Amino acid sequence: GIVAEIGTGRAPCVLLRADIDALPIREATELPFASETPGKMHACGHDAHAAMLVGAAAVLKKREASLNGTVRLIWQPAEEGGAGGKRMVEEGVLAKEPAVGAAFAFHQWPFTSIGLVSGRPLTQMAATEIFDITISGVGGHAAMPHMVKDPIVAAAHVVTSLQAIAARETSPLDSAVVSVTMVHAGSAYNVIPAGASVGGTIRSLTTDGLASLKDRVAAVVELAAAAHRCNASISWSADAYPPTVNDPDLFAWVSRVAADASVTGKIELVEPTMGGEDFSFIAQEVPSVFLALGQGDPSWALPDHPDLLRDTTVTVHSPFFVLNENVLQRGVALHAHLALQWLASQTSSPPPH
Repeated sequence: GIVAEIGTGRAPCVLLRADIDALPIREATELPFASETPGKMHACGHDAHAAMLVGAAAVLKKREASLNGTVRLIWQPAEEGGAGGKRMVEEGVLAKEPAVGAAFAFHQWPFTSIGLVSGRPLTQMAATEIFDITISGVGGHAAMPHMVKDPIVAAAHVVTSLQAIAARETSPLDSAVVSVTMVHAGSAYNVIPAGASVGGTIRSLTTDGLASLKDRVAAVVELAAAAHRCNASISWSADAYPPTVNDPDLFAWVSRVAADASVTGKIELVEPTMGGEDFSFIAQEVPSVFLALGQGDPSWALPDHPDLLRDTTVTVHSPFFVLNENVLQRGVALHAHLALQWLASQTSSPPPH
């Protein structure tokens, strides 16, 4: 990642964070500036997050002489499953002098209208984990299934059995997700393979809930495979993401000082989402607030191509995701505003205008 500082180099210190990584998706937007790298796409808007922070850095640099403290800006890699936030915390991005007193981050949000700023105190995003299941059987000729131990049938049973964990073992008043997103087996029409693999993710709004899901997934996988005379093993990621928790006092402060950043004149309160965020590793260590910046517009016209209308309400992680560039200025301004206001709140001097 990249770490930069603006200001005195002394306390108080506020951190602004942007993630920068893309996704292994083939872009299908057919836009003039679509990804030129096959199989790689900014389908979650992290390029926008990086650009917002660059813009905020330019704004803050112009006001550096009047800053009463330090703004630490980080461009963080590997949010999409690599726990880049955890790596940067481990490498001292919060603890290095001057130590960070508060942290802020944003995510563009196609699920709310352009200009709307939203969030919530306490848990905003889920704890997440990913799994890889390997099912081992005995392969053979497809014409003689009685001579084999079919891992494909076992894998199918594993997939359907896992659905009952959220549907039948979780209270309707709680939140849990068990999603299978990958199934791989075989390479020939007339061969039953010796193995199959299944991958996916689990999510909960609490760390304890995630641990419970892990235990149940492991048990269900083992027993479902054994029912079909196969063996199964399961591996988990090196770094499960904790839930992203907004400090309630800091969130209340943000709601007061940044209300005008939203077109509604207030930070809109929203329900938690089962998406995950490795900003959670930062929020575990210092008071933090993570906000959603609405970018939804079903017929956004590209600035240089007014004849090209795109739906910017399309979900993230889709090959048809399009960034609404009108969200960029709001993100720049809000980053800079929060940094200036927070530093001023820690001293007796008013923030520069």
